[in-house]
Amino acid sequence: MNSPLNAVILAGGKGERFWPLSRRQRPKQFLSLDGSGISLLQATAERLLTLTGSWERVWVVTADHLAEGVEEQLPQLLTTNLLLEPEGRDTAPAVTWAALQAAQRYGEDSILGFFPADHWIEDRATFEQTLCAAATLAAEQEAIVTLGVMPTYAATGYGYIERGESIGQFGDCAAYAVVRFTEKPDRPTAEQFLSSGRFSWNSGMFIFRAGVALNEIRTYAPEIYHPLAEGGVAAYPKLPKTSIDYALMEKTQKACVLPVTFGWDDLGDWNAIERLLKGDKVNVELATHVGLDTEGTILYAAEEEEVIVTIGLEDVVIVRDRNVTLIVKKDRTQEIKQVLAKLKADPKFDHLL
Repeated sequence: MNSPLNAVILAGGKGERFWPLSRRQRPKQFLSLDGSGISLLQATAERLLTLTGSWERVWVVTADHLAEGVEEQLPQLLTTNLLLEPEGRDTAPAVTWAALQAAQRYGEDSILGFFPADHWIEDRATFEQTLCAAATLAAEQEAIVTLGVMPTYAATGYGYIERGESIGQFGDCAAYAVVRFTEKPDRPTAEQFLSSGRFSWNSGMFIFRAGVALNEIRTYAPEIYHPLAEGGVAAYPKLPKTSIDYALMEKTQKACVLPVTFGWDDLGDWNAIERLLKGDKVNVELATHVGLDTEGTILYAAEEEEVIVTIGLEDVVIVRDRNVTLIVKKDRTQEIKQVLAKLKADPKFDHLL
């Protein structure tokens, strides 16, 4: 990697499917979900520092009400590198604003990488090698590079990327033109994708030269580019709520994919904890647990003195945090957001959010 990487951490998400542990002032990226005591945001910054070489090249985009939490968790982050959104407008405005800021400071040839704050990466060495390859590709060609995770099962909760013709070898990584993006397919379609061998999961990680991406955003999403280029963050209330996938990646002809092999999970809901930690254990216990005839259960307690006692349970999630206890079947954790919608509709539950 000839040019230093500017690593932009996207940390504005709510992580509602990890409620009640994830709340308005303490979203998922601030949590340690593996018992290590290191939050997802801190772990993300730590692995990116190896690539940037210094905090000067680490940026965070987050909601303005989370500024204090980010500063507490990343005290070495430069104030000028903390970009605060007055309201969430999805990833397209966040990426565009950060790219404009970096281009202004370092020039349009500066290499940018965008990384969600809530991902788990198993093999850091391979991750670093892959990022170096992606940065080299972005520096040498007018390419908008995305990392595609080789699928291990027919997931219906991830987007997919179909790879086309090879565009070369970069380091140890092969790169391909992108044929298409497909959002969260049904199971038969996901099984077809898996068996074809041509599809990767969309990791949501992107690497490109600032000027290349900004030119493409100007072309395909002028309703985002022009207000931010002219008015900066003050333009946010007028911006559409749009993902970078929809605004840019599904439309540009410059998209390419590096299929990656490092262990990855986007930690979408409580079931992700089981994928990471269960191994050959009967249950996943991040709590003091006394159980009888209980198996396939995920247990989490925020306080050490909390004790969870179970009898005759199977395939459930139990989470105890302060004034809330959540009990849900593992195959219905996606419905936590529906419960939150009910809580939001009643002012008496506002303190639980």
